[in-house]
Amino acid sequence: MKFRFGVDSFIWSENFTEKDLWVVAKAKELGFDYIDFAIAHPDVFPLEKAVAEVKKAGIIPVTTTTLGAVTNLISPDAKVRENGVANLKKLVDINYSLGSKIFGGVNYAGWGCLTGKPPTDEEFKWSTDAMREVAEYAKSKGGLVIAVEAVNRFETHFLNTAEQGVLYCKAVGLPNVKVHLDCFHMNIEETNMADAVRLCGKEYLGYVHVNESNRGIPGTGLVRWKELFKALAEVGYYEPLTIESFDPNFEELSKNCAIWRRFTDTGEELAIKGLANLKKISAEVA
Repeated sequence: MKFRFGVDSFIWSENFTEKDLWVVAKAKELGFDYIDFAIAHPDVFPLEKAVAEVKKAGIIPVTTTTLGAVTNLISPDAKVRENGVANLKKLVDINYSLGSKIFGGVNYAGWGCLTGKPPTDEEFKWSTDAMREVAEYAKSKGGLVIAVEAVNRFETHFLNTAEQGVLYCKAVGLPNVKVHLDCFHMNIEETNMADAVRLCGKEYLGYVHVNESNRGIPGTGLVRWKELFKALAEVGYYEPLTIESFDPNFEELSKNCAIWRRFTDTGEELAIKGLANLKKISAEVA
């Protein structure tokens, strides 16, 4: 089997709306098998037109999201947690309409909502209880995988490592909840990326973002790509490997992700060069 690659809509747009529908065909034209729709605001996502563009382009959709302060599943405010569950169920519905089989991202807590303390048992229970309700809802509708993304300590205090992600999935206790790994975050939080992949294994690895250590062009930084691809093959992961990066002109993302400089003239250039590098490296491993 061969590895297949995706590209995130963040390469072109911070908030995907009707004006961004053209990127679906562009992603396919550039040689990507998947497009990851980053949907932070489901109420304004142009669902029907996105469905039509996906079918027309013949590309496979996946989605990601980030919860916020008013949808935070680890908020001490029960109403906020209820808002989070409702928001996630809405996103589950969007995934099914799109034909997406994977729903990743920071979907378990408010992104950037740090307490200044380590995660608590109470927060863990709040989030896993809420996620269980959402996962049951998703399971009742079909085969959607909800993948919880372990991100670095500056973006959440809650899930930072593959080990924490697996423990979270086990606590939720449903087979459609898995771990979302991202090489940029693993470069900060893991001691060995390949071991993180092996720790998740086929049972718990649900989605992977193949970002470089500095969010620049994949294949030009510190990530040990050959070791990573070997580990992915070892556990039998041949699901989407998605390139994600951000433009410093993005307002919310640049602030939260500390993106202050460009690595290429355009995000599209980063995606094109990154795809070429990753295809070459992965072919050598295969």
